[in-house]
Amino acid sequence: MKGIIGAIAGDIIGSTREFRPIKTKDFRLFDSYSGFTDDTVMTLAIASWLIEDKTSNETLISEVKKFGLEYPNAGYGRMFLNWLNQDNPESYGSWANGSAMRVSPVAWVADSLSETQRLAEMSANVTHSHPEGVKGALATADAIFLARTGSSKEEIKEHVEYSYGYDLSRKVDDIRPDYTFDVSCQGSVPESIICFLQASDFEDTIRNAVSLGGDADTQAAIAGSIASAYWEVPAEISAQCLYNLDLNLLEVFVKFMDMYGE
Repeated sequence: MKGIIGAIAGDIIGSTREFRPIKTKDFRLFDSYSGFTDDTVMTLAIASWLIEDKTSNETLISEVKKFGLEYPNAGYGRMFLNWLNQDNPESYGSWANGSAMRVSPVAWVADSLSETQRLAEMSANVTHSHPEGVKGALATADAIFLARTGSSKEEIKEHVEYSYGYDLSRKVDDIRPDYTFDVSCQGSVPESIICFLQASDFEDTIRNAVSLGGDADTQAAIAGSIASAYWEVPAEISAQCLYNLDLNLLEVFVKFMDMYGE
């Protein structure tokens, strides 16, 4: 299976390591505490917006609010929680990686790189309108679209470096020793993309991301969202992750895949 399952799988696998960081790729993918967090909820909120009306900013805000309020304990930041509880919320200019963790559905709906970028920017701007917040969403969405449409890893790397100025030439093994928890786009999105670029398959991508010892669920969601456009997600991983969703989230996932799956 390819598609937005990559972000969901990365989130669920990384969920147990967000606040219990590890610096090794040798770990169990799932345990009794594995579960979806805000990364999955917001990814499916974006998917629901695209299902309903991808041209409408009002629908986008409505869907993000609806999903956020339906899952109030998913692990949101304080500023996003405040945004959720406003009647007419306005962007709070975040530079955090929430814009990148939720963006993957746009790259499966878009028919071109320019449409991918337009939808990614829309999806970010409702909360993450800081230039770094928008950049993180754009770089992630571009990488997914390019992977989905047959670009090589080197082509993806060159495009993201040229377009967004990220340094993607570093090695995971060199990043890992001194890397710490960082929720900023500028401090987590490039590293997440590197985890994909240096992986041998989908599972290796997720292991790379979790092993950095940072914002594990979100970085695995970002890296996984790119990897699942480049490789198939193994059936046993997909099945376990979909089993972790409740019926409401699963229904949105199935509907989105019926409309936009490849």
